[in-house]
Amino acid sequence: MPQRQGALVDKARFLPDGCLALSRLAGEIAGVEPSVVPVSTEDSPAVGGVANRAALIVNRTAQLAALEAPGGPVLTIGGDCGSDVAPIGVARFRHGENLGVVWFDAHPDLNTPSTSPSGAFHGMALRVLFGEGDPEFVAGPALRPGNAVLVGARSIDPGEQAAIDRGLVTSDSYPGERIYLHVDLDVLDPSEFGGATFPEPDGLSIAEVAATIDGIPVPVVGAGITECATADPAQIAKLRPLVEAVVGALRRGAQD
Repeated sequence: MPQRQGALVDKARFLPDGCLALSRLAGEIAGVEPSVVPVSTEDSPAVGGVANRAALIVNRTAQLAALEAPGGPVLTIGGDCGSDVAPIGVARFRHGENLGVVWFDAHPDLNTPSTSPSGAFHGMALRVLFGEGDPEFVAGPALRPGNAVLVGARSIDPGEQAAIDRGLVTSDSYPGERIYLHVDLDVLDPSEFGGATFPEPDGLSIAEVAATIDGIPVPVVGAGITECATADPAQIAKLRPLVEAVVGALRRGAQD
């Protein structure tokens, strides 16, 4: 899902190529040929506090069409974090209200159009999954409040902190009977991986993220890896243990 319009920083222009490079690695590890969602390459005006809103709607429509056929677990390679909204919404529909989400990300992505400092949709991705935000993108049915856990969050806007304080997400458990994994590569420390769109210091190591994924005690039914803003082979190769952990979790989940 080589979408870039949800991110507004300069490095967002590298997301399509990074997405495709990472998808090739994931396909090699999983033993499948990646399916590329045809996304808009255009920008569009900000509407209602969401930058590139029309382009994002076009992309979402194409992605939902691509998600109609799969019956098993889906691994989505982004693109910005907004590329993981539709797959999680579909997983919530298929697996019911006890679906939980493990959100590996330096940022909680819990803004709304009214609280976002930038209007970048990738900073609203988790919030719309709880049914709050722009009505074009909110999930229906929504995640149950408390059914998402933040891992590695360390750059939090005031509006996001308010959502955390009222219990919309948690930080100390694995909620739900089945889990969707969302991995924004900025959860990693920049010294570990230099290709994230919006890097933040003091992140996790690749080994720490892989070990955390390996230790999730409930079935993983879907996953997304997002915000890869580099196609440099050396940087992509560093991610192999993380991608292997995600694919392994999906395979174990498919057996349960």
